[in-house]
Amino acid sequence: MIQAPAPPPPSRRRHDREIISLAVPAFGALVAEPLFVMVDSAIVGHLGTPQLAGLAVAAALLTTAVSIFVFLAYATTAAVARRVGAGDLASAIRQGMDGIWLAILLGIAVIAITLPTAPWLVDVFGASDTAAPYAITYLRISSLGIPAMLVVLAATGVLRGLQDTRTPLYVAIGGFAANGALNAGLVYGAGLGIAGSAWGTVIAQVSMAVAYLIVVVRGARRHGASLRPDAAGIRASAQAGVPLLVRTLSLRAVLMIATAVAARLGDTEIAAHQIILSLWSLMAFALDAIAIAGQAIIGRYLGADDAKGAREACRRMVQWGIVSGVVFGALIVLARPLFVPLFTSDRAVQDTLLPALLVVALSQPIAGVVFVLDGVLMGAGDGRYLAWAMLVTLAVFAPVALLVPVIGGGLTTLWWAMALMMTVRMVTLWLRTRSGKWIVTGATR
Repeated sequence: MIQAPAPPPPSRRRHDREIISLAVPAFGALVAEPLFVMVDSAIVGHLGTPQLAGLAVAAALLTTAVSIFVFLAYATTAAVARRVGAGDLASAIRQGMDGIWLAILLGIAVIAITLPTAPWLVDVFGASDTAAPYAITYLRISSLGIPAMLVVLAATGVLRGLQDTRTPLYVAIGGFAANGALNAGLVYGAGLGIAGSAWGTVIAQVSMAVAYLIVVVRGARRHGASLRPDAAGIRASAQAGVPLLVRTLSLRAVLMIATAVAARLGDTEIAAHQIILSLWSLMAFALDAIAIAGQAIIGRYLGADDAKGAREACRRMVQWGIVSGVVFGALIVLARPLFVPLFTSDRAVQDTLLPALLVVALSQPIAGVVFVLDGVLMGAGDGRYLAWAMLVTLAVFAPVALLVPVIGGGLTTLWWAMALMMTVRMVTLWLRTRSGKWIVTGATR
C-alpha cells in the first residue's frame, strides 16, 4: 500500500507562506523594471539596428547610473525590517525618510554629471558612428528621470521593510502600462523616434515616484515620523550604504565590461547582446523576488532575536531559488522561438543571440542560489562581506571577458564568461552563509 507523503514540518509551511506572501508581489514589481527596458527595446528595435544599438549603450549607462544606488532600497529594507522585528515602527519609517532625502540629493548630482558628459560616455562604451547619435539622445533625455527612480528605490525599501510588497506591485503595474502606452504613442504616433521612447520612460518614472511619496508620507504622518530632512540621518544612511555601493559598483562594472566587449564585436553583436541582457535582467529580477522576501524576513527575524528562524528561512529560500532557476532556464529554451522575433527582424541578430541564450538558460539554477543568498546577507546587514566577495568576482571575470575578442567565439563566449562570474559569486556567498558569521541579532547590527 502506497502511503501519502508526510506533511512538511510546521516551520517549513510557515516559511513557505511568508516567502510566497512577500515574493509573489515582489516578483511582479521587480520584473516590471527590466520590462521597461524590454518595451523600449521592442519598440526601438523596429526603428532599425543602429537605433537598437544606440539604445543598448544608453540603457547600460542609465541602468548603471541608477543601479549603483540600489543600496537605497537594499540597506533601507534591512534596517527597517530589523526595527519592525523590534517593534519600533516610528523609527523604522524615519530611517526610510532619511533614505528618500538622500535619493533626491544623489539624483540631482547624477543629472549634473550625465548631461554634459553624455557624448564622452557613449564614446567610452565603443558605440559605432551610426549608433552614437541615438545613444546620446536617449541618454540625455532619460537621465532626467534618474532622481525619480532613486526616490522609487528608497521608498520601495521602506515598504519592503514594513513587509509590504503589494504596494510596489501596484505602482509597478501602473508604471509599466504608462511606459508602454507613452512609448508607442510618442515614438510612432508623434513621430519622435528614439527621443519619444526616452520621454515616455521619464514621464512614467516620475509618476511612479509621486505615487510612492504619497504612500510613504501618509505612513509617516500616521506613525508620527518626521518628514523633514535630517543631516545626521542622511549621513548615517549614506555611510550604511557604502559597502553595498562597493558591491553594486563591482557588479555594474561586470555588466559594463560585458557591454563594452559586445560593442566592440560589432553592431550585430551589441544589438543581440542588448536583447539577451534584457532577458537576463528579467530572469535576474524574477529570481530576486525570493531575495527581496529574504531581506525582509531575515531582517525581521534578526531584529526579533530569532536566530533559529533566520537560519531555517535561509535554508528554505535557497531551495526555492534552485527550483525557480530550473523553471526559468527551461522557459528560456522553450519560448525562444516566440519572443526573439518580437525584438528584431534582423536575421543576423537572431542567429547571433540564439546560442548565447542557451548559455543563459543553463546558468539559471546557479543564479537562483546567488540571488537568494545575496538577499539573505543583505537582510542581515552583512554589507562588508558582500563588497569583498563582489570585488573578488570582478577580479576573476574582467580578464576573461576582455580576452573574448582575442580567443574568439563572439557573443556566446562572452556569455560563458558571464556564467563563470555567477559561479564565483555562488561559491563566495555559500561559504559565508555556511560559516554563520552573518547572524547578528538586535534592532541594529
